[in-house]
Amino acid sequence: MSDSETKSFIRPGKILLLVVLAALVYFAALVVWVPAGWLWQQVSGKVSLPPQVVVQQVSGRVWDGAASLVVAGHPVRLDWTLDWPSLTALALPVQIDLTSSRSSLTGSGRIGWPDRGVMNIRGRIGVAEFEDLIRRNGGAVIEGDVVIERLNLQWVGQRIVSASGIGLWDGGLVTWPMGNQTGQADFPPMEAILDSSQGGVELTVSQQGGDGPAAGASISWKGMMKVRVYKRMVDLAGQPWPDSARPGDIIFQVRQKLLPGAR
Repeated sequence: MSDSETKSFIRPGKILLLVVLAALVYFAALVVWVPAGWLWQQVSGKVSLPPQVVVQQVSGRVWDGAASLVVAGHPVRLDWTLDWPSLTALALPVQIDLTSSRSSLTGSGRIGWPDRGVMNIRGRIGVAEFEDLIRRNGGAVIEGDVVIERLNLQWVGQRIVSASGIGLWDGGLVTWPMGNQTGQADFPPMEAILDSSQGGVELTVSQQGGDGPAAGASISWKGMMKVRVYKRMVDLAGQPWPDSARPGDIIFQVRQKLLPGAR
């Protein structure tokens, strides 16, 4: 007969392990099942949104939910789905879908700790949906849709630190204000390329397969925009201009604020 002491099944190490596992299960269940609307009520007062964005209703669960928004006066639905987090990267994968009456965008990315993330977006924007807004700001209206082939965003806190992408338009009728009249022209297929620059992003608009920019815009992270129009844009529109100007010459530029307080 052995005189060795029988070891107790319930030891302090096992108790600690069971407590940790129970806490993890409880936390996972809380994240999966907690109502998204209830959580939004708790944190909405601490979340700073642009004045153009209004959250009307939040439904579903934190793990898989939806929100009804109004963005610049247009109803938008946001659906999101979270995936299991990566403990090594301290990141939470997320899938989002933004839909309005004529536009739809799909994005996939990850939200990192403590307050950073990356998102890859693609989809289609129906320009006619925003025609009133464009005309109120004196912009040119194009017919048809703009296809977002790629839009990559990275942010830290509430500030975007990197952006790049490409958008395509099949061409067609473009109208723009000319004093008390409206100018119009048929344009060929165009493309817009977005790249990060020092202190902001640079947007370049050109003819697909063309040999240079037709327009460009520099947008700072502080909300200031500088727009440039080249002689090449006038040529594409078939409008008269002195022959002394070359296609790559800047014939018009303007600087304006996109956000209040920008400088």
